[in-house]
Amino acid sequence: MNSTSHQAIWAGKSISTEATIFTGVAVYLVIMLAIGAYVAKRAHSSVDFMVAGRRMPIWICAATLMATWFGGSAMMGSAGAAYEGGFLRIIADPFGGALALFVVGFFFARIFRRLRLVTFIEFFENRFGITAATIAAIASIASSIGWTAGTLVAFGYVFETLTGVPLVWGILSGAVIIFIYTSVGGMWAVAVTDFVQILIIAIGLVVLLVIVLIDVGGWGAIAPRLPEHTFRMIPLENTGEIWLNYFRAWLIFGLADITSQSLLQRSFSAKSERVAQNSFYLAGFGYLTLGLIPVMLGVIASVALPGLEDPETVIPTLALNHLHPVAIALFVGALLAAIMSTCDSALLAAASIFSTNLLPLFKPRPTDKLRLLTTRVSIPVFGSIAIYVALKVQVIFDLILDANSVILVSVVIPFIAGVYWKSANRTGTLAAMAAGFLTWLLAAIFMPNLAGDMLGLIACLVTILVVTPLTQRFDPPRLLLDEDGDIVEMKDFLGTLPLFRVAR
Repeated sequence: MNSTSHQAIWAGKSISTEATIFTGVAVYLVIMLAIGAYVAKRAHSSVDFMVAGRRMPIWICAATLMATWFGGSAMMGSAGAAYEGGFLRIIADPFGGALALFVVGFFFARIFRRLRLVTFIEFFENRFGITAATIAAIASIASSIGWTAGTLVAFGYVFETLTGVPLVWGILSGAVIIFIYTSVGGMWAVAVTDFVQILIIAIGLVVLLVIVLIDVGGWGAIAPRLPEHTFRMIPLENTGEIWLNYFRAWLIFGLADITSQSLLQRSFSAKSERVAQNSFYLAGFGYLTLGLIPVMLGVIASVALPGLEDPETVIPTLALNHLHPVAIALFVGALLAAIMSTCDSALLAAASIFSTNLLPLFKPRPTDKLRLLTTRVSIPVFGSIAIYVALKVQVIFDLILDANSVILVSVVIPFIAGVYWKSANRTGTLAAMAAGFLTWLLAAIFMPNLAGDMLGLIACLVTILVVTPLTQRFDPPRLLLDEDGDIVEMKDFLGTLPLFRVAR
């Protein structure tokens, strides 16, 4: 956004408004740092730091799952996408994002809590060997960096839109705060701050929606002026390319994110299988409900604010136009809460994978103290890489979608097969990962208009189904093992436990 746009936004706004926003932001960031410092005393070991000592209760586990998912994409990207193209543009998020939460809750949460791991990459190593695990680790770290970059861009947009502070300074200032409290407190800091942040997000979004609807004359004044297909969720045109991109919208979050370390790390952190399962269900319902509010604000703004220069600034622009300065300051806290809750989780996920799965490649049998130190140091290192990516790309929604492509084409199918197909082996997995990645890469180069990651997903699936049966004799499958190397029983692991404990 250029300086002329800021002058237009701030025309008629007093200096006290800007000062109020800065004060509110400062107070919010201090509170986040204080929470991080307070819970840091719980992180005595790498297990405490990365998976909260496996003691997380359901109220924190569900809140941190929901807050982790509710980031820059939901708050800024989805609103901008809905502003431009209605519901067809927001299939990936929140609908695909909510789908991922339900899928993990039903198919994977219990079994991965039973495994008592720190990262899902350990599962890859147990089932498919170190090579497959290393590839999955690198892909997952790359995806986490992409997610972090997208959320940092959202952070920068908030600052630039509401205060006139240049995008780069907003990104840098937000990153430093996130680096500090995540590096100090680990999962407990992330989870507790997430609990506070999701409350702020919910209150801020509901207040903004109500006030905007009142100011524009209610839904009755908006609905007749919307395009005919605003709420359509099925493509208008019937071509192979369009349908391929449509399915990609559902799967880029709904399927790719079932292997998200940020999600599975909450399953590892839950104090029981019941908590793990039900946290995902509660988070899924909550995320879909809350995630539709920014979407509806984007739809309303398409009528109330036509011709907006940058659609991804629609939420802060509505706040500026409709809220009192004090309410704006509070809403900025909600925006920052959404953004930071995703960023801290993605960085912790990347750092956990590096210290758990890649560090032993350079330092065999690292001590717990070294793992803990490496995790803490990795957070600002990966965050700095994300800052560079954020400054280069600066498009929230596309950046976050693209971050998932490498996971979708190379990790998802082996992940599912490793859990549900006893015959899945190392050779079939490596061949599938290579086929999926190469297909996606070639499609991106030679057929950029096609959904190359969907072609890669298909190639990965076909390859593993063909190669695995042909290689059973010389490469027998490995058994599913837990943290202690014991065989895990694959029974009674679907998400069918009741929400509440049944009294006997």
